Amino acid sequence: MNELAERKWYKAYPSEMEKKINYPEVSLYSLLEQTVEKYGSRTAIILEDIQISYQELKDKVDRLAGAWHEMGLVKQDRIGLMISNHPDYIVAYYAAQRLGMIVVQINPRYTARELLQIISDSNTTCLVAEKNNLETVDQVNDIQKLSHIFIAGADTTDHRSLEFLIENSSPLLKEIPISVKDDVAVIQYTGGTSGKMKGAMLTHFNLVANVIQSHAMYGKNMLFGKEVVLIATPLYHVYAMTSAMNLGIYTGASLLLFKKFEVDDVLEKIKKYQPTFFPGVPGMYNAFVNHPDVESYGLHCLKFCSSGSAPLPVEIIKSFEKLTGAVIGEGFGLTEASPSTHRNPTNGVRKVGSIGIPLPGTDSKIVDEENRELPENCVGELIIKGPQIMKGYWLNSEETQQTLRSGWLYTGDLAMSDEDGYFYIVGRKKEMIINGGFNIYPQEIESVLYEHPDVKETAVVGIPNEKSGEVVKAFVVPKQGRTIDFEELKGHCYRNLTRYKVPKQFEICNELPRNTVGKLLKRKLVEEEKRKITEGGKK
Repeated sequence: MNELAERKWYKAYPSEMEKKINYPEVSLYSLLEQTVEKYGSRTAIILEDIQISYQELKDKVDRLAGAWHEMGLVKQDRIGLMISNHPDYIVAYYAAQRLGMIVVQINPRYTARELLQIISDSNTTCLVAEKNNLETVDQVNDIQKLSHIFIAGADTTDHRSLEFLIENSSPLLKEIPISVKDDVAVIQYTGGTSGKMKGAMLTHFNLVANVIQSHAMYGKNMLFGKEVVLIATPLYHVYAMTSAMNLGIYTGASLLLFKKFEVDDVLEKIKKYQPTFFPGVPGMYNAFVNHPDVESYGLHCLKFCSSGSAPLPVEIIKSFEKLTGAVIGEGFGLTEASPSTHRNPTNGVRKVGSIGIPLPGTDSKIVDEENRELPENCVGELIIKGPQIMKGYWLNSEETQQTLRSGWLYTGDLAMSDEDGYFYIVGRKKEMIINGGFNIYPQEIESVLYEHPDVKETAVVGIPNEKSGEVVKAFVVPKQGRTIDFEELKGHCYRNLTRYKVPKQFEICNELPRNTVGKLLKRKLVEEEKRKITEGGKK
């Protein structure tokens, strides 16, 4: 900690913020336990017409843990949660943590092939899924046998449903010892830029520490037992799991859940329930600012907002903040860090376009290819150290050794820091475009394109080229009712960018490929371009 106090950003922490945190060595389940003692009668979950108090939530968790214990499920068994946002997700998650099991997060939209890959790699033995996914689950079960398949969100007549188990079981009374720094709580799979899945092992200590760090960064204005969290991002994603669910439960907040993000429905619920905290993703903020009647829904109730999974364009930040009066705390994180590592302080100096400063207890620096720390305003790889950094990748020592070195997490992100210790993401190492020997960072070009009044969304990639190595191509989604004039758009780029950075190719599209949490899948755009080049060469 003394070493961190010498870092430039240490002075940027708000004076009232707790900088030297003693991270409690407690399990994730204890967060729920402690909140129930203080706010047991407070509403914990809101989903459509369902409302559940904290005391009711804990009772369901303890009864499900009791049922699973009686069925022979034990500590460190892997249990897959293949559930959309629903109270059953939260109940199953915390019941598993109560037993010391390892939760394996699974996207409910996965195909049988994708599901089998995760089940096989993690050796998951139990799975909680929704009824509409049972056909996919059964296909996988025929290949790799699961010992138990449970159903979320089903009626109580089905003996496999969580509701049936909860209603017909007694609460677990036995204490299961948890070694919080060693025991893995969650295996969170990440594809990275390569698309190859790796399971990040996040311990109880990692996840609890990141909750405490995040709360410290939001400051004393995030009140215990008072907040309402708008959760439209999928809970099976690490960002929502920590920044919405676990942080919300730690603070005794009411969790306003949405099964999926439909902007009209979300706006109606905002008007009704007046949420105060919104951890969103860029696509959601974009949908809000482009909604024609957004001003009539009273978004001024929001006090805190954050954005995750992908960079948030500055123009969208400005539009949303003008609309709501709320401040979006730009930050940074990744699956391997539970996930949050940097954020602009809520009550301190904020630099729009920056990911802010490291969370308390987190160290960060920029290094070159020789692992030498670089001075301010120099671009290199961002590396991070802190209590939230993963234990390693599940059964993958080679990738672990490549990513974790001497206690540092090598992110693969290109970044730089300024004279005040604020960090800026320039792009992914694997997304950097090299044209005629020049390094080009797509995010810089995208920021310029977002400033154009006709552009709704954009993605910039490098396309293989024999002469120059790669050429810059921009995919552009126009705003509704607008027509893109390529020559005018190109002129806009020339006015704001060095000549070699201006895209040589533009393509209009209706939408950009994204995953279920709104993260842009640029590799799909590149793969499609490579396919066109290959097919063109065969003609």
